[in-house]
Amino acid sequence: MSDDRLIVAMDVPNALVGLKLAEALGDTVNFYKIGLGMLTGGGLALANELKAEHGKRIFLDMKLFDIGATVEAAVRGLAQYDLDFLTVHGDPQVVRAAKEGASGKDLKILAVTLLTSLDRSDLDDALIKDGAIPNLVTERARRAFEAGADGVIASPNEAALIRALPASKDRLIVTPGVRPAGSDAGDQKRIATPGKAISNGADHIVVGRPIWQASNPRAAAQAVLKELG
Repeated sequence: MSDDRLIVAMDVPNALVGLKLAEALGDTVNFYKIGLGMLTGGGLALANELKAEHGKRIFLDMKLFDIGATVEAAVRGLAQYDLDFLTVHGDPQVVRAAKEGASGKDLKILAVTLLTSLDRSDLDDALIKDGAIPNLVTERARRAFEAGADGVIASPNEAALIRALPASKDRLIVTPGVRPAGSDAGDQKRIATPGKAISNGADHIVVGRPIWQASNPRAAAQAVLKELG
């Protein structure tokens, strides 16, 4: 049986490959993330098919960022597809606009704090203010919650700090940057194992390449689920 704490990232070339992956994983996985890399490869069509015809849950990882009116309009359009999660950047004005666009729908708005592929030197290059990453992530999470976010995206390393916030009550913490023991970190810099992410307070973990690049994706997913306990 599946465990919805595991979200498999479908970072594959197109919808046909995505469907084959879903078929290979079968009932082991019930929750999929479809992101920008799939957008021009039929990502929205795949999301709709997995949701409507296969009963899967869908996390649309668009990381929307624009002026409020544009974000609101984009979210309103996406909300019609009856998907489960949607990401926007964690700036409070973006979160507020997204929540307005999702009004009346069950779509959960998740605010991105800081990407798990970034470290302090990357933030310096981007002119992000001084401060330790855990502190910046926690503050961005708090502000996103105050703006109405249903949850946040953060690395497993910051999940415990975010969960300790009073504002995190009844809110979701979703952690990418999760790597099973012994896996290659790839381009991720702030990572943890599946079990550690959950014990730190995450509600859901996102795992991509360690599953879809495996010679046996189903067995790889089952191994991750076993690590969750």
